[in-house]
Amino acid sequence: MNKHMLRDLDNQHPQQPGTTMLASLLRRGGVVVLAIVALCVLIGISLLTGSVPFTSHELWQCMQQHCPSAMQDTVFWQIRVPRVLLAMAAGAGLALCGALLQSCTRNPLSDPYLFGIIAGAGLGVTLVTVGGDWLAFDVQHFAVPLAGFIGAMLAIGLGLALSWRLGWQRLDVLVLSGVAVSFFLSAITSLLLYVADPFAANRVMFWLMGSLARADYQALQWITPMLLLTITLMWACRRQLDALLLRDDSARSLGVAVTQLRVGLLLLCAALTAVIVAFCGGIAFVGLMIPHLVRRVTGPKTAGMILGCSLGGAMFLLLVDTLARSILPDQEIPIGIITSAFGSLFFMLFMFRRHTASS
Repeated sequence: MNKHMLRDLDNQHPQQPGTTMLASLLRRGGVVVLAIVALCVLIGISLLTGSVPFTSHELWQCMQQHCPSAMQDTVFWQIRVPRVLLAMAAGAGLALCGALLQSCTRNPLSDPYLFGIIAGAGLGVTLVTVGGDWLAFDVQHFAVPLAGFIGAMLAIGLGLALSWRLGWQRLDVLVLSGVAVSFFLSAITSLLLYVADPFAANRVMFWLMGSLARADYQALQWITPMLLLTITLMWACRRQLDALLLRDDSARSLGVAVTQLRVGLLLLCAALTAVIVAFCGGIAFVGLMIPHLVRRVTGPKTAGMILGCSLGGAMFLLLVDTLARSILPDQEIPIGIITSAFGSLFFMLFMFRRHTASS
């Protein structure tokens, strides 16, 4: 019986004949190859886009470490390359966090925003950035991600404590607890910005809307290890994660420690989201939208979601960052504005499709 339950998670469809299954595998493989090619094209376009012009020939020379000028060498290796890598890492990380949260709560609307993780990380970074003088604490590079991490852990701790008090076994209580904590911490952040120095508040407001302008190799040194750890743990626990898509009782009958696994996943998402938010600010809808799109191609199983969300998240945020730098001349739009615009369109299409299907 247990084997049959796990097997049913494969595609949410009955088992297909051999030829149809082969065609499905070939189709998915083709989608993966197409996604990799599209990602490579986006990388090239992003490296060419910016206030300092590059031709394709100059780009190729810089990739071989033979830039035509010292200025182009600096712009390419110190600004554009880390920015492209950070966009891919942050997009993949947020998409994976969304997939994890949706799996462990069985709620298709779960993402780091919903659980207050981004609100908590934002509060920590805001407190350190705006209140550094009050605390006699110089704002150094290490302080920002540390504050974001502590704030995210605070949000998760408050959400878990509240849900434990009100009824831990009910997933709707867990989700609503996260929403309540998110609004509470956002209110504190707004109060801090209201009483802060206008210049500092302006700086934080731009950061809260999301930006990759601070991209450097130090940011990658924080985000990349957490991203690789998340991917590794997701792969190692892929069967347990698949079992969580069933009812909790069914997952326990398969030997899954449901409570411990769920808490561990929330802490893992909090840690990864914290370092991303610390360097990139608040970026909405990536963790909500990308898993939905990927699930339509790969199915709900964790193995396919890991690859799909990594590629999809990297492609999406790289595209958004390229648009943010190129839509307005000599200006950069906060990427959170663009992701929110895409997210609203996605939800309208999603609701329209569901209404059409139900009628």
